[in-house]
Amino acid sequence: MDDDALLAEQMAYYRDGAAEYDRPYAEREDLRELLAVVDDLPIAGDVLELACGTGQWTPLLATRARSVTAVDASAEVLAIARVRATSAKVRFVRADLFEWRPQRRYDTVFFAFWLSHVPPTRLPDFWQTVAAALGPGGRAVFVDDGPAGARGEEVLADHPVPAAVRRLDDGSRYRIVKVFHDPRTLTDDLTALGWSARIRPVAGNFVGVAEPPTFAG
Repeated sequence: MDDDALLAEQMAYYRDGAAEYDRPYAEREDLRELLAVVDDLPIAGDVLELACGTGQWTPLLATRARSVTAVDASAEVLAIARVRATSAKVRFVRADLFEWRPQRRYDTVFFAFWLSHVPPTRLPDFWQTVAAALGPGGRAVFVDDGPAGARGEEVLADHPVPAAVRRLDDGSRYRIVKVFHDPRTLTDDLTALGWSARIRPVAGNFVGVAEPPTFAG
């Protein structure tokens, strides 16, 4: 299976499972702890949130930001996010993040549990897009699960693209991209791309803050 086919299946999972998306946030203490971390992160100015999902993070970002542009490809999760995040500061955009390019620059680009859904071959282009979205002095802030997260997933062994199986309540089965980044390796990878990154473990996951290459702006 190539990247495009797997990403299409991943999109179908999030569209079909929009009503079940928020369940882990109610059931997992580590996710509740992570949501509280926003207050300690350098979120400021005009914020671009990538893969906003159902808006779990969006209203928290809005309390720290001048404005929030929240992007996701699924109309189903965006419908839920619009109910959750009603601040006039927030604008929602429906777009495929592998094709969409921002039309302006931001002070902060934020993404939670999205990096692990980007195929490794597309990571350099993804980080280039993030860099291009940041204005002078801007930062990328990101949250995701590391290697320990594999224990809670049905990982597909020997798959050409790192992947896992997710199942919905109706029994339907979907393959998604799932890369369990090691923070040290991810830091090294970002350094090789010219970024300056600081990644730390939090509640069994990790939180990163990264500044783009100086030539990106």
